[in-house]
Amino acid sequence: MAAGLLLGRLVPGIGPALDSVSVGNVSLPIAVGLLVMMYPVLAKVRYNETRAVVTDRKLMLTSLVLNWVAAPAFMFVLAWIFLPDLPEYRTGLIIVGLARCIAMVMIWNDLACGDREAAAVLVAINSVFQVLAFGALGWFYLQVLPGWLGLETTSMQFSFLAITTSVLIFLGIPLLAGFLTRILGEKARGRDWYEQRFLPKLGPWALYGLLFTIVLLFALQGDSITSRPLDVARIALPLLVYFIVVFGAGMVLGRVLDLGYPRTATLAFTAAGNNFELAIAVAIGTYGVTSGQALAGVVGPLIEVPVLVALVYAALWAQRKYWPAAPVPAVSTEKTNR
Repeated sequence: MAAGLLLGRLVPGIGPALDSVSVGNVSLPIAVGLLVMMYPVLAKVRYNETRAVVTDRKLMLTSLVLNWVAAPAFMFVLAWIFLPDLPEYRTGLIIVGLARCIAMVMIWNDLACGDREAAAVLVAINSVFQVLAFGALGWFYLQVLPGWLGLETTSMQFSFLAITTSVLIFLGIPLLAGFLTRILGEKARGRDWYEQRFLPKLGPWALYGLLFTIVLLFALQGDSITSRPLDVARIALPLLVYFIVVFGAGMVLGRVLDLGYPRTATLAFTAAGNNFELAIAVAIGTYGVTSGQALAGVVGPLIEVPVLVALVYAALWAQRKYWPAAPVPAVSTEKTNR
């Protein structure tokens, strides 16, 4: 993040250069980083075991309520509490709250030893809901609900094509690649070779992709962030509250519902994470690249990345304290050794 901010601030023209070619309204280099980040994680998923996740009604229902009812409503409340006098930033925050995570959450879940199969299913469900519900929820939270409450309404015109394209590129491509890699790899050499020989070599590329994406993302927006530090601070505070509270709610609900640690961690991270690339693309496409809405979208990952890294450690601490008998996935040993 620091390297990206310095690049964006000190290297003239790097932002426009990175943004000169885009895929689904996202800079091509950043899109490449996201795909490299997603592919190894989705190649680790045991797709033949996802059926057990789909039949877990407690997990499915709780995730849908957290992601599509509680989290957007909570972000709406925070936006109006913290930014009542800044409508552009407030709108940007609400858009961030509507963009449910379909990419980077796989990394946080994997680092916290969550349930990979559950994460793949919940991310896929979020993707479907994102295509179907994003525009309707944007209309509700920016025009209908404020009108009911006697608050200021905001004009909006979201591109259905942009939302669909984002989902297909950033989930569809790596999901298909990961699925085919798993099926063909196991068929050719067997599961033992695939998981003990192939995946350890492929796995680190997810973190390389994550770091590459973060550097470029902040290089692209480094000047905007560093030139308006007070505005960034005002946007950051409700985001900080949002990530911590929603994650905590997911962990508590998972504990109460007896989902077990792996699925509880997955529930918490899929609820707390946001699809910042979609939020930024929608804000830029709707309100312009220099708009306050776009800046709010950019500040999202500035806060999300360090906070969710910290929450990975919080989740692992909670596992030791509240799920001491929970089996630790084999991947944790691989990560520790690496």
